[in-house]
Amino acid sequence: MLEPLLGSVNREKVLLYLYGRKEGYAREMAAYFKTDLSQIQKQLERMEQGGVLFSRKVGKTRLYGLNPRYPFISELKALLNKTISFLSEKERESLLINRKRPTRAGKPL
Repeated sequence: MLEPLLGSVNREKVLLYLYGRKEGYAREMAAYFKTDLSQIQKQLERMEQGGVLFSRKVGKTRLYGLNPRYPFISELKALLNKTISFLSEKERESLLINRKRPTRAGKPL
């Protein structure tokens, strides 16, 4: 939906993912969208260099998030929020749910 504006469908995916989940790492995003890891890494690197994203190391993993000091962060968040509102209910729910811990074996989801 934002591809014509942003220039890349992977850039749109990364921004939507980080807006919905607050932070994430490249392999997690690539697995979620079933896309090539190197393309996601390239977009993360470009946007971090541009100041749109920040990153921090947690062990060996580099976590990314939207940079709160980015000058246009409120406008970007409003645009991403509007984009998420146009997704189907199933897509929106899966993007916004943020489960990190495993559940007990046999426990219903």
